[in-house]
Amino acid sequence: MFATRRTILLSTGLLATGATALLSACQQGDATASNSSDMTIGGANARVHLIEYASVTCSHCREFHETVWPRLRENYIDNNRIKFTFREFPTPPAPVAVAGFQLARCGGADAQTYFTRIEVLFTQQQNILGSGSMQGVRDALIDIGRAAGLSEEQVATCISDQAAPARIQAVVQEGMDRFNISGTPSFVLNDRPLTDPSVVTYEGLSAALDAALAAR
Repeated sequence: MFATRRTILLSTGLLATGATALLSACQQGDATASNSSDMTIGGANARVHLIEYASVTCSHCREFHETVWPRLRENYIDNNRIKFTFREFPTPPAPVAVAGFQLARCGGADAQTYFTRIEVLFTQQQNILGSGSMQGVRDALIDIGRAAGLSEEQVATCISDQAAPARIQAVVQEGMDRFNISGTPSFVLNDRPLTDPSVVTYEGLSAALDAALAAR
C-alpha cells in the first residue's frame, strides 16, 4: 500500500512562476505548444477507459509505475482490453515536473514514445531531484534526452516552451473541477473517479478494471 498520495498545491500563478524559474536556467528558443494534452495508448475503441493523473516528480507515482504499471500494461493495455490516458498533474517542484513532461513530448513524440520517456523519468526521478540545482536538473534532462536520440538544443527548446505552463494548468484545472482531483496518482475509470485507496495496488486496480469490463 502507498502511505498517501502526493497532494497538489498549485495555482495558475504558482505553476507559471515556477516554470519561469526553471526556464531562466535553460537555453531559450522558439517552440510551439502541443496540439493535445492527452497521451493515450491501448485499444482505441475499448469500452473501458482508465485515466491516470500523475506527476513525474511524485514519489508515489514513481512507486506505482515501478510496481503496478508493468502488469497493468501487459494485462490490460498492450492487449487492447482498455484505453489508457496519462494526464499531467505537476507536484512540487512544479517547474521540474513541467520540464519533464515537455521532455517526454519533445520532437513531436507519439504516444508510445511519450510513455517510454515517462517511464525513464520515473526511473531517474531521484537522480533528477537529487541533482541539487536547476542547472543539475537541466543537465539530467539533457542526458535523458540524448539517450532518447534528442540533441541538447532540442531538449532546451522543448523545456523552455513558454506555452507549457498554461497548457498543463488547463489539465490541472479540468481535473480539479470535473473529478475533484487533489493528489497523485489519481484514477478515473469511465468518467468516474476511483476513490478506494486500494486502486494504487495492482490487486485493487485490476479488480476495478475487471468489474468494468464485465459490466460492458
